[in-house]
Amino acid sequence: METNEKNKKKVQYSPEDEKRIKKAGVFSIIPGLGQFYNKQTFKGILFFGIFLIFLIEMMLFGFEAFQNLITLGSVPREDHSLFLMIQGTLQILLSLIFIVFYAANISDARRVAKLKALTPGKVNYSVKAVLLNTWNNGFAYLLTIPAYILMIFTIVFPVLVTIFIAFTNYDFYHIPPASLIDWVGFKSFTSIFTLSTYRDSFGAVFGWTVIWTLSATTLQIIIGIFAAIVMQQPFIKFKRIFGVILLLPWAVPAFITILSFSNMFNDSAGAINTQVIPLINSLPLINIPAISWKTDPYWTKIAIISIQGWLGFPYIYVLTSGILQSIPEDWYEASIIDGASAIQKFRFITLPQIFAVAAPVFITQYTFNFNNFSMIYLFNEGGPGSVGSGAGATDILISWIYKLTTGTSPQYNIASAITLIISAVVIFVSLLVFKRTRAFEMED
Repeated sequence: METNEKNKKKVQYSPEDEKRIKKAGVFSIIPGLGQFYNKQTFKGILFFGIFLIFLIEMMLFGFEAFQNLITLGSVPREDHSLFLMIQGTLQILLSLIFIVFYAANISDARRVAKLKALTPGKVNYSVKAVLLNTWNNGFAYLLTIPAYILMIFTIVFPVLVTIFIAFTNYDFYHIPPASLIDWVGFKSFTSIFTLSTYRDSFGAVFGWTVIWTLSATTLQIIIGIFAAIVMQQPFIKFKRIFGVILLLPWAVPAFITILSFSNMFNDSAGAINTQVIPLINSLPLINIPAISWKTDPYWTKIAIISIQGWLGFPYIYVLTSGILQSIPEDWYEASIIDGASAIQKFRFITLPQIFAVAAPVFITQYTFNFNNFSMIYLFNEGGPGSVGSGAGATDILISWIYKLTTGTSPQYNIASAITLIISAVVIFVSLLVFKRTRAFEMED
């Protein structure tokens, strides 16, 4: 239905009312005065009190926090640069919250002044009326504002600190309070791509991260869809029993499963080399040598991709099973009449319906595996071997970041820069794929 907002006439105020509305906005330059001008004493006291508290906080702590954020300290062993950065970041967030409050204060004063002009003598200024109006018209805000504030300090705050660290020289040469941290601009980012030690390591780790993400996620999606389609066939008996068996990888905690597989793939004492391969070799004309699962990078990569396919497919299986049950049988019956083969039914009916519903979920699986730290680290700690800068042959970016921050020579600035690069890649790819798949479009 088309809107007629453009056809609505603009409310006309008298010159005197226009002057009052303008005065209410001007007085609100000092929070609370606009409310006093509108004769809302309780609201004026509240707004002015918040302004006064912020003003006192700025005088006692705020200006110093901003100054320390700029300098990050000047006296080693007395000034802790990291703490000063954290305090300055908190002050930025407090100031941003006050700016939002300040804008709301001006908007509120002008809104009430306009309401007085439209309904003269009918606006109730009592405390009870203000509280009742807040309860009736602002109940949703009362519930959501605390959540937003909590989100700012639990999500935005650590992200801001990470961003700031990426633009400093916070490494093992500059550990506060023994040494001060300094702002170095984009040096951490340029070092990743210009210094040979970081450039080669970043290229190797990033390339393997992409291969790992695409291979492991695609494998679990293929297995999950295949299992769901097989279980939907009418000739399959004991579907509930098989369904429970297929969910077992999902039911057991992932870290327990990964550690168990890590032991099973042990080169010398693991079940794969000592029991499975000898059992296969007992067959005629088969002679498979013991495989270096945890000492050869190639076979380690094959192992972790296979394990992730086994761990991740149950979720795809459950999701796909629900989608398959929603596809009308009439479509398949019509395709049979048209002479469609099983492959054609899968290609033109089943697969499009699966992707139409599950494409956003599949994308989240790719982004999850892009940062799947537990699979990489628990299986073989990112090893074997090394590609430089502390990264192992099977380290992905997230596990490399962990090593950069917990090793004997921590490099927090490089780790933060890589974290921002990861975030940018994941956000860009996710938005691009969501747009191409039209995942967020809603039909009228």
